[in-house]
Amino acid sequence: MEGTFALCEGRNGRERMDTLLTGPLEPGQWVLCFLGAVREEIDAERAAQVGAALAGLELLLSATSAGAGQTSIDVLISSHFSDLVNREPQLPDFLRPALDSTLDSAISSTSE
Repeated sequence: MEGTFALCEGRNGRERMDTLLTGPLEPGQWVLCFLGAVREEIDAERAAQVGAALAGLELLLSATSAGAGQTSIDVLISSHFSDLVNREPQLPDFLRPALDSTLDSAISSTSE
């Protein structure tokens, strides 16, 4: 750490990242970065999922530009995005109260 910056190592080598959103970090900590800033602290399992997703996106882009068949693309999706296959999308916890409130309002207005 140097002030509010940390030297982070990832898929693209070492980069200097702003840590204002997370505060000070310890060496060896896993973080999720975007556009030069650390967005959140994550665990090794989540880091592996993000790494697999990024590798999958690279493979999918190269496969589709090379004219790969649907079967190959389906295999890439199921192997690199296994945490998303065969499950419904989930609303983040911080948005659930707003949805519940909206649903309650919709139900009460239709029952009147």
